[in-house]
Amino acid sequence: MDKRFFVAEEGGKRLDSFLSEQLEEFTRSRLKKLIEEGQVCVNGKAVTKAGAEIKAADEVAIVIPDAVEYEAKPENIPLDIVYQDDDLAVVNKPQGMTVHVGNGNFEGTLVNALLYALDHLSGIGGVLRPGIVHRIDKDTTGLLVVAKNDKAHVSLAGQIAQKTCHRTYYALLEGELKKESGRIVTDIGRSPNDRLKMSVLPDGKGKIAVTDFETVAHFGQEFTLCRFVLQTGRTHQIRVHAKHLGHPVVGDPVYGYKKQKFDVNGQLLHAWQLELDHPTTGARMTFNATLPPIFCQILQKLCKQYGVDVAQFSPLIEKKV
Repeated sequence: MDKRFFVAEEGGKRLDSFLSEQLEEFTRSRLKKLIEEGQVCVNGKAVTKAGAEIKAADEVAIVIPDAVEYEAKPENIPLDIVYQDDDLAVVNKPQGMTVHVGNGNFEGTLVNALLYALDHLSGIGGVLRPGIVHRIDKDTTGLLVVAKNDKAHVSLAGQIAQKTCHRTYYALLEGELKKESGRIVTDIGRSPNDRLKMSVLPDGKGKIAVTDFETVAHFGQEFTLCRFVLQTGRTHQIRVHAKHLGHPVVGDPVYGYKKQKFDVNGQLLHAWQLELDHPTTGARMTFNATLPPIFCQILQKLCKQYGVDVAQFSPLIEKKV
């Protein structure tokens, strides 16, 4: 553990900017994280806001924890690999699996499973995130693409950035969503009240997040089946935008209702379809993954209860890749 001590010669600077000038070997994002983790004190008091203003003669102390060296290890964990070739793999991730190592998750992640199941992965993501081009939340199910070499990684990441890679999700929402379709455009960032949550923020205070939605079916006034298409990929984006609509995702332990009608272990949110251009051939490829069993069971139960024709949902229930 390394402890550093500084005295501000002038005021008016943000805390993270001041520390960035003093500690050039650290990125500003790394310093910001240390501030948020309570590792920085100003005049003997912990300050957790990176934007806190420093005054002249302020005494600033920072504790830099020893670096933890870790490399993801292969683990023999069953995987549903929908497709793979020399450039990429498409995986149907189950509920409860974290995508990559980090934040205390060193085992049982998708990366651990991929290192065992695949012959190679791109190195752009480093030793903790090899092959990972994009992520889905731990309790969100469905498709994501993995790069098996650096060339493919650059191509796939570029497609996501340029919005030519299309990602379609289905979610069961609380209540009756009366809008048939629309586009949600907001800023999303860390909640000022809970750093573990994301929230919709005033314009310019977060990162722009764009989600298209379409109502698929109503189940009385209790639930709505909704289709979402991501135009950006912010952390928890669909879950935060669903809450912003006033209809959080059923089962969401963070943004949803405290009382749930169904016994589920996480949000009923599923990455159903993935469309992309092959990194080498350029061919347009489309992959689908059916809803997980618990989602299918609840959907069928609601259809029976509310007299909705379940046959219209066959693409979600019957496997078509």
